[in-house]
Amino acid sequence: MQENSAPFADFGEEVVRAENLRKTFTLSRKQQRLDKTGETHKIAVAGLSFSAYRGEIYGLLGPNGAGKTTTLRILSTLIKPDGGDAFVCGHSVRREAQAVRDSIGFMTSELKLEGFFTPSYLFDFFGALHGVEKTVLAKRKHELFERFGIDRFAEVKIKDLSTGMLQKVSLVIAIVHDPAVVIFDEPTNGLDVLTAKVVTDFLLELKRMGKSILLSTHIFSLVEKLCDRVGIIIDGRMVRDGTLEGVCDGMTLEDRFFEIYREVKGETV
Repeated sequence: MQENSAPFADFGEEVVRAENLRKTFTLSRKQQRLDKTGETHKIAVAGLSFSAYRGEIYGLLGPNGAGKTTTLRILSTLIKPDGGDAFVCGHSVRREAQAVRDSIGFMTSELKLEGFFTPSYLFDFFGALHGVEKTVLAKRKHELFERFGIDRFAEVKIKDLSTGMLQKVSLVIAIVHDPAVVIFDEPTNGLDVLTAKVVTDFLLELKRMGKSILLSTHIFSLVEKLCDRVGIIIDGRMVRDGTLEGVCDGMTLEDRFFEIYREVKGETV
C-alpha cells in the first residue's frame, strides 16, 4: 500500500531515516475510560519507515491519535521505540541519543517554559547547555530576537507573555544551537494568523538555508503550502509516502487523504 519514495538522488543527502519503528503504550484505567476501550495497551506506532532529506520540508499528516506525535518524540529521543530504529544525521536514536539531540531542534505546543524567567535568560541558558560559544550566542540572540520581535520583550517574564509571543520564544530557543534538523509537532497549533505566518515563513527560510524540517499536522493547507513530501499516517502505519504531487495524484490533498482513509479503514467518511 505504501507508495515508493523517489530515488535517493532526487532529494540529495538523507538526513533522517526511520526503520520499522514500533511503540506500544500501557493504558491506565482512566485512559481506558476516556478512550472507551477495554484494551490495556495501545499500539501508537506500528512498523513505521520513511526518510527525509536535506533542504526539504517533510510533513507527517494524519488524524489525531494516528501516531504523529509519538513518531516525532521518538526521533527527538524523548521516548524510546519498542522496536526498530531511527537515524538522524547518521546517529541512532537508540544508541546515540546525545548526538541526535545535538543535531536537532524540537518544538511542540506542549513545551512548558518556567514562567519566572525571561526570554533573554532562557535563550542564554539553553545556548550554554548546547555549548554555543558566548560571542556566537550573543549574535544569534540579536538576530533571532529582532527577527521575531522578541527584543522588546526580552526582559519580560514568560508568564506575562502572550500566547503568540511565547510560541516565538519557544521557537528561537529550539534553534538556539543552529541545528541541522528542525522538528515541529503541530507548528501552528493555537496561533493567531499573524504569528502562524511568521512561523511558516521562517520554516521556508530554514529550508532555503539547507535545513531539514519535519513537521506533523492534520491541516491540509499547511502541508500544501510548505511540504515537498508527505507521509500519511493512519493507526500508526505509513500508508502513503512520496512527493506531494505523487501522493495527491491529480486530486486535492484533502480529497486524496479521505480517499486513502476510506481505502484503509473501509469506512464512509
